[in-house]
Amino acid sequence: MRRGWHLLLSMLLFAAIAPAWAHKLAPSLLSLVELDEDRYAVTWKTPRFSSTPVPIEPVLPQACHDTDERRWAYEGTGVRIDWNVRCNGPLHGRELRVNGLAENQSAALVRIEWNDGAVTQGMLNAAEPVLRVAERMSASAVAANYVKMGVGHILGGIDHLLFVLGLLLLVNGWKRLLWTITAFTVGHSVTLALAALGFLDYPVALVEFAIAFSILVIAIELTREATDRHWLRRRPWLAAGGFGLLHGMGFAGALREVGLPPHDIPLALLTFNVGIELGQLLFVGVVLVAHRAWEHFALPRWLWLRWLPVYLIGCASAYWCFERGWAALGGA
Repeated sequence: MRRGWHLLLSMLLFAAIAPAWAHKLAPSLLSLVELDEDRYAVTWKTPRFSSTPVPIEPVLPQACHDTDERRWAYEGTGVRIDWNVRCNGPLHGRELRVNGLAENQSAALVRIEWNDGAVTQGMLNAAEPVLRVAERMSASAVAANYVKMGVGHILGGIDHLLFVLGLLLLVNGWKRLLWTITAFTVGHSVTLALAALGFLDYPVALVEFAIAFSILVIAIELTREATDRHWLRRRPWLAAGGFGLLHGMGFAGALREVGLPPHDIPLALLTFNVGIELGQLLFVGVVLVAHRAWEHFALPRWLWLRWLPVYLIGCASAYWCFERGWAALGGA
């Protein structure tokens, strides 16, 4: 009976936060493609709805002026705007800004493709809303940007974090935990590289549903008696590695949005994956510290709270399965 109240409380908590998880404010993208010496094709992609009344808007240098009408188009939950500009003088040394990032707690990628094939890009956020354009990004700048993007993607991907949380709750013992986390890392690293380099093509909507289903499988296993009779508890690294292949495709989708610099593809791919691992390790560390504190300070009357993470993982993954399954079937 008491567990029923725990489930009800978990569902109420999830109902309050599910919209934010399902429709989190994705990073915006400001893309400039050099057409000739002083003309650029501009593309601005941003979520259709901001989390505050303050809009997220790009600001080009004052030396740049529109040469045609802006063309609007809706893409899913986002909006895309295309137009051309002419700039008096080169962009090198000038500043590109995106307003509204701090107010909406969001980020924006700025990407400039030069006509010689080189790429300059940077990630803007509340702390750094301005990019000063350089001739070409150094290797260290490419590495820093892609590490930052990797960390931001994993920490902003609630579905991936809930899967990792489920693994932490499922696995007993440091040795098993190490093998399980390593298997998940290897799995998603393989498909991330293959998909990002164009060797792997797949239906995105179906993969997103499969990711949600993988979380639901872990949640269901967590509700069972903790024995080694079930293969998920007996060999959790197999599940982590297999499901990691799916999650790697999800990571690759984010990387495809921003692209890879043609002159530094291996470095960008490696450092993006490093960023994902750093964010994942940070999350694992926080969970383990919280678990140790819980074991030390929890009172007997609070022991029922240990079921809350399980029910939250289950409710969230079930919701995503319905939502993404409907989208995969063409209902959304």
